Amino acid sequence: MLGSFPPKENRWSMNFFYPNFNNDMWRIIGLVFFGDRDHFISMPEKKFNKDMITDFCRKYGLALYDTAYEVRRLKDNASDKFLEIVTAADIPAMLHDMPRCNAIITTGEKASETVAAQFGCQVPKTGEHIGLTLPAASYPLSWTPLPIGGSAADDIYADRHIEFYRLPSSSRAYPLSLERKAEAYSILTTLLEGDRP
Repeated sequence: MLGSFPPKENRWSMNFFYPNFNNDMWRIIGLVFFGDRDHFISMPEKKFNKDMITDFCRKYGLALYDTAYEVRRLKDNASDKFLEIVTAADIPAMLHDMPRCNAIITTGEKASETVAAQFGCQVPKTGEHIGLTLPAASYPLSWTPLPIGGSAADDIYADRHIEFYRLPSSSRAYPLSLERKAEAYSILTTLLEGDRP
């Protein structure tokens, strides 16, 4: 799962991905997998429980990273709209190092645009995905648009097939209810490997 870049450190409630307590990622994951938006929240501290989150990620095989190594903030906030990527993360190289990874999930527009640019494909619409073929040693990738729940044509399975999902931003600024975001993220229950709770 790939986001764009974390907020400034003074906004963190933990030293891990999606650290801002006002970001709903871990509430979404709590709803999807445990039916409880507060599953990963430590009270009364009002912060995310990093140990529970990292245990969950290990158990289910959820890898997280940013699509950028270096950014320039054009305004004093975490909005992707005012984020310029100076150095993008090398997503194709990461995938070569993760042979069991069969899906890329982006959690917003900037991350989706960054991934699409690296793979030479179109940006999926929010809630949709496209199939990518990762050749053994060549780029760019070929792509075929697919609706969520669809299946790829046989001819796209050249070397390694990877699904590129664009899901809604977990930011509270994104105009969608927590429950609707959880519906979109429920695709994770079929993509991840771990035992179900």
